Order: sequence, then C-alpha cells, then structure tokens
Amino acid sequence: MNTTHRTRRDRHRTAGTVLAGALALLLAATGCSSKADGGDKGGEAADGVRTGPGVGADTIRLGALTDLTGPYATLGKSIVQAQQMWADETNAKGGICDRKVEIVVKDHGYDVQKAVTAYADISPDVVALPQVIGSPVVAALLDDIERDKMLTFPQAWAASLLGKDAIQVLGTTYDVDMIAAVEFLTRAKGLKKGDTIGHVYFEGDYGANALEGSTWAAEKAGLKVAGQKIKATDTDLSAQVSALREEGVKAILISAGPAQTASLVGVAASRGLKVPVVSSAPGFAPQLMKTPAAPALAAMLNIVSAAPAVSSDLPGVKNMVASYRKKYPDSPVDSGVLSGYNAAQLMGADLKKACEAGGLTREDVVKAHRAQTNADTGLGTPQNFSDVDRPASVETYVLKPDAEAVGGVVNAEDAHAAPGVEEYLSSH
Repeated sequence: MNTTHRTRRDRHRTAGTVLAGALALLLAATGCSSKADGGDKGGEAADGVRTGPGVGADTIRLGALTDLTGPYATLGKSIVQAQQMWADETNAKGGICDRKVEIVVKDHGYDVQKAVTAYADISPDVVALPQVIGSPVVAALLDDIERDKMLTFPQAWAASLLGKDAIQVLGTTYDVDMIAAVEFLTRAKGLKKGDTIGHVYFEGDYGANALEGSTWAAEKAGLKVAGQKIKATDTDLSAQVSALREEGVKAILISAGPAQTASLVGVAASRGLKVPVVSSAPGFAPQLMKTPAAPALAAMLNIVSAAPAVSSDLPGVKNMVASYRKKYPDSPVDSGVLSGYNAAQLMGADLKKACEAGGLTREDVVKAHRAQTNADTGLGTPQNFSDVDRPASVETYVLKPDAEAVGGVVNAEDAHAAPGVEEYLSSH
C-alpha cells in the first residue's frame, strides 16, 4: 500500500495483533525451510538446467517479505495465502521445470530494519521475490536486489521504482492512476476549467508520485489543485476537510490508506461537502463497508485501480475467487488476493520461460521476465515488461464501493488508458 502499497494498503493496527497468532504456524512452517537442496549454489543440475541460488534438483524456492503483524497485516495475509494457493495448484500439476515450488515467508511487520535483516536471511536461498510489501521496505532493499539480480515484484507502485532491471512494478504507477482520476472527474462528474480539486496524500513516494500525476492532469484540464499532505498516523481528517471546503473544491482525490479515506468521506458527507471523491487503490479496503462511513462511501467514492474488482465477471477472476473460498473459507476475498495471485502467476510464467531457455539462475529469470511483451494471466489487462523505464500497463479501471459485492467493490468502468497518459509518460 503503493501499493501500496505503497504503502499500498493501510490497515488498522489492531488487525495485525489478531492475525499474529493465527499466522504463527504458517510462519513456522515456511520460515524454517530456507536452506535449499543440491544444485542451488550454481552450476548445472542433472537435467542439464543451469541453476543458482534457490534452485535445487527438486525444488524452486521463492521468497516473500510481507507484513503479517503490522498496519498492512490483512493485505499480507491475503497475498501470502493467494500465493500459497498458486504454489499448491502448480505443484499438483507437476511443478515447474520438474521441480516443486516452495515459498519462504518472512514477516517484517512493516519495520524496515526487520525487512533488511529478513532479506539478508533468505536471499542466499531463494531465486526471486514475488512479494515485497511496503515502499519504504523496497527503497531500503533496492541496491541489494539489483546487486543480487533478484527478480522482485513489490506491492508498491511508485514511479521511482521504475528503471531497475530486477524490480517490476506490476500494472500502473500512482501518477498514471491519478491522471485517470482527473480525466474521470472532467468526463463523468462535470468538472470544468477553473474548478478546484483537493488532493489529500501521504508523505513519501506514494503521495508524491500521485500528486505529480494529478498536478500534471489538472494543469492540462485548466483545473487547480489544493494539496493536503498527511502522515500515515493521521486518521482524523476533519482539519483537511475544513481547509478543502474553504478552497471551494468541486471534487477530492485521496492517495492514502483506508482509514484516511473513511475519515475524509465520512467527515465531508457530515459537513455537507458532498462532492465526488476518487481514491488510489490502496485507499480502500472491503472492511470499510462495515463501518459507519459505508453509506457515504457508497454515495461519493470512486477508486482508480490497475486491477479489476474481485467481484468482476472475468472468468479468471471468478475461478480464482471460487478456489480461494474453498481453500480459505474463513478469509475475506479482497484486492490483496487478486494482487497476490496475479503476481504469482506472472512469476510462474517467467520461471517456465526461463526453464525452456535452459536456465533457472536469477539472471535467467530476469531475462525471461523482460522478454514478456504481452503477459496476460486472465486477471485484468495484459502487461508489457520489456521497457524497464515504463509502467507495465497504462490502463485503469474505475471501481465503486458496494457492500453486497465480493471484496466490497464492483467495476464501474472497464480498463482504459486515459487520454494524455502517453503524452505524460513521454515527457517524464
């Protein structure tokens, strides 16, 4: 949460403590098997496949640096379980390159120092990382990941993570999403030249990158942006709403976490500032539809996202939801499930491609990944990974909260590239 992660998805801290005990067994089971078997120090396996760290004669080990006990604990649990489901499904079909896939899970609790230690612990024994939660975490590990040539899929979507061969932002970046948000407001919500839009955003890469996109798009549309920078610890946005009301805003963008989105929309509604609100994807969680803010969210909020709603009727999404509910009947199906499963599917495709080319070293996996120009898991839009300096996708969905829907949201608009995105990318 940016995402997200970023980062991408902020969660109430209390959720982490509830989950901690439940996930201790999972961690114990996955965290203790970090020593790979024969062939993982480099060279050639008996089957003629080049191998390196994380790849043995019978196993392929992947790593996950996640948050199971901190502010993004619900997101972490969803992603871990979705990726484990993918590994189990893959292994049931014979694995990849005649090897079983194992995922080594490390919980950093959204603590950067713990994450750095966890990376040092597992990096000698895994070939790639299909999950790293947290923009600050990814930022702290950038040099190590690049040095180790470890293909990494962060749950973070800041444009600052582009341009690194081994690091892949999946889908769009925060700035592209906000360009789509401004375009949506002018096209569908009646905003016109001279109007002012508010933008409430987290300090750090997530918010700064989102603001970059909204500022550029607003200037193109002749709109003014009234910015309000907040901290992740700010959960009462009454002061920000008052300030935006004084500015006479006709709409509000928010690039923060679910707690902040709920406060913003709830306070705005209660004070009669009933304007359209558009959130970045990490700013919404289905749990919000069980809070007092739910009616206001349903009436005012829209979400821009590179991924479709988990209630989508896309066959791939429907199949994934059915499988997940069967495997984890007591867990909610949220956007983290889709995000985690999609990342695992893409990683699996890279590993298969690398195997077909004769090698499963880290360099082989990165090379196979960067050769993918139309990667399509059936869980959203196809992605092009061949240009390290460009987002993998520029198409954005618009979602609407719906308390009755799986995951608490429905698709309001199908994925499309907002006019102006290509111009923006060519100028940045």
